[in-house]
Formats: sequence, structure tokens, C-alpha cells
Amino acid sequence: MIRLYNVLREIRYLSDANETEQIEVPVESEVEENLGLTKALDTYRKLIDRKDLPEPLTEKEQGKLEEKIKEIEEREVVERMEEHDPIEIPCEKNKITIGPPTLTRFEKARIMGARALQLSLGAPPFIPIPKSARISLDISMEELEQRVIPITIRRVLPNGDYQNIPIDYFEK
Repeated sequence: MIRLYNVLREIRYLSDANETEQIEVPVESEVEENLGLTKALDTYRKLIDRKDLPEPLTEKEQGKLEEKIKEIEEREVVERMEEHDPIEIPCEKNKITIGPPTLTRFEKARIMGARALQLSLGAPPFIPIPKSARISLDISMEELEQRVIPITIRRVLPNGDYQNIPIDYFEK
């Protein structure tokens, strides 16, 4: 690229304004290969064939390594995602197909926070208020433990597909 810039710069200074002359600019004919893939494969090769090991790789292990690298090189590189309309994955027989079968700590925090806000703004509780409850968060924690909050969790896959899971389906 720099070489092309220098050639064009020389042409501009050396040519006469009235002259119209065709000049061929050398273009590199080699197509650049995927440098990221090459670097990743070199790193992979170095990790497998480490020099600090007491024994070097055997011929069989070296052959397997080269075979694996060749397999990786031949894989199709996806450069652009195709358009995909998100679809809902149904919950069949109370089976959760996306994510763990229990609520994650982030889902718990989101549910308790939203429910505590509702309670603090005057929403009626779904359970009798425990004597140990001091704040709305205590009530929401107890409601979540008893699974009485009518809420559905939506878990989304990277391609946009999702699953709506009622709170009753989760393990305690």
C-alpha cells in the first residue's frame, strides 16, 4: 500500500499537466490469506508442540497435529450472518431447553428487585406478610421461594430464538 502511494506521488510530481500518458501501476497479484486464521493456527501449533516438554512429539502425534490444523484450515469461514426470524421454542412437559434448570442469580435478582419495587409502590402481596419481614425485599424473597409470583422468564439464544419459561418450571 505504501509502495503504491509512493508510485502515485512520483507520477504526480514528474508528469506534465498537459501530458496525458498511461502508466501501469504494479499491483500485487498475491491474494492476502486470512492473517487471523494463520496467527491462530501458529499459536495452536506452539501450544501443542511446546519446547519445554521433556520429550518432543512423536511422529504419530505430529501427524495428528498437522491433520487437525489442515482440518481447521478447510473449515468454511462465515463472514456474514443470514437473516433469521426469531422463533419461540415451546416448553414441552415442563422441560427447559435453554440454560440451566434452575434460576440463575441474575434472574433471581431481577425478579426480586422488580417485585420489591411493585410491593413498595402499593401492590398487594401474594403471601401473608411474615413477621420477620422488615422491607419489601424480604417479602419478595419469600414470594420467590414459594414460587407464587406469576412471572415468566424469557431466555434468548444468540440467533434470536427464545423460550418463555414460567417460574413454576424451575427447580428450587
